[in-house]
Amino acid sequence: MNAGEEVGKGAVVLVVEDEPSIADVLAIALRYHGFEVVLASCLLQARARIAERRPDAALLDVMLPDGDGRAFGRELRSEHPETAVVFVTARDAPAEIVGALGFGDDYITKPFNIDEVIARLTAVLRRTRPKDVLSARPPLRYAGLELDETTYTVRRVDRSQGEVELTPTEYALLRFLVRNGGRIVPKEQLLRHVWQYEHQPESTVVETYISYLRRKLAPLGPPLITTRRGVGYGLAAAT
Repeated sequence: MNAGEEVGKGAVVLVVEDEPSIADVLAIALRYHGFEVVLASCLLQARARIAERRPDAALLDVMLPDGDGRAFGRELRSEHPETAVVFVTARDAPAEIVGALGFGDDYITKPFNIDEVIARLTAVLRRTRPKDVLSARPPLRYAGLELDETTYTVRRVDRSQGEVELTPTEYALLRFLVRNGGRIVPKEQLLRHVWQYEHQPESTVVETYISYLRRKLAPLGPPLITTRRGVGYGLAAAT
């Protein structure tokens, strides 16, 4: 089993989503990270799936063909308080988010970053089932750094300078650079793999997050992220 599969080992996630393309993306990513996935395209199916297998967490679309996912989330939480409830929806009005968080554990808006979904679901499960659901993931190491796949922190291998906490997106960006070793990764590839953006070369989101990462990594030692103007970014050679 690889490192990506370790994080969700033992956790069952119910995905209630009526758009097949979104359901497929979620299912593929969750299974890659070791979760057991149960799919439902409507509330009727969701109730049947729960009767067959009790989930540790549920990713619920709000707008479903046979009802409101928020009402179902409230029902699920009432009947099975140990089940984590995370809403995934295009509705992003503050009142909607606050209302849903009154009985749910998290609220993710579409379009979403799949790495952020995994990170936030993992964080929710760590709070609700800290010992028996999530397994520790071995750290990634490169260029004198150690990335903790469980806590989303980075430190020097010798741990002499402490550790730095990263946001899910910052962590996803650094992890992708680490997995590409010393290679320069084109900006378009970073946009596609970290943010799921297609054909948006004018976006400045990569430059912004590279700046965030450089500032956060500065206390850990010499500059690590390199820039190839007009091409992309990479990491300095391993030390």
